[in-house]
Amino acid sequence: MDLFSAFRNPEENILPYDGTVNYYGVCIHLEKANEYYSRLMNNVRWEKDIAIIFGKRIETKRKVAWYGDKAYEYTYSKNTKLALPWNDVLLELKNLTELITGVRYNSCLANLYHDGNEGMAWHSDNERDLKENAAIASLSFGAERRFSFKHKNSGEKVSLLLEHGSILVMKDVTQKNWLHRLPPTKKELRPRINLTFRTIDTQ
Repeated sequence: MDLFSAFRNPEENILPYDGTVNYYGVCIHLEKANEYYSRLMNNVRWEKDIAIIFGKRIETKRKVAWYGDKAYEYTYSKNTKLALPWNDVLLELKNLTELITGVRYNSCLANLYHDGNEGMAWHSDNERDLKENAAIASLSFGAERRFSFKHKNSGEKVSLLLEHGSILVMKDVTQKNWLHRLPPTKKELRPRINLTFRTIDTQ
């Protein structure tokens, strides 16, 4: 499979305790990663995200899209989304991610960060719609960005750089014990597209 790069040891846990995060590194060759970046930019149905903060409806600069096997509902930040059917490029990348990680996913929250000023605050992906302790695979295209974890009790932090064409997987009790975020940066960066493949609890 010539689109694969030689990725890092996925068995290495970058968290010191209370969770498991595996970083595969770059899994897709540069030329193919650039192609996926362009296809995602042009074929995903991007829209501004909505968050309810102190009772006020806030539109984010970051854009998102929610896709799935079925019209799954997903509620976060007091906003409910209804999953769109897979398009060709997302289904192709879902199958690729499943092949690499050995996990099956039924949905994807896609994020588009236009520049370094856009990021994500500390949070955990532990919403009631998600299957408990299920793996979440994060596939990155575009600008390389720092990604950080913080333990909910000790405050200990772990950070790494998410590269163009790379995969990171969070699993086990990570969401219960750790927060994560994408901090903003003042560096002049091109956009970043992040696909987070997830499992909606269907029971």
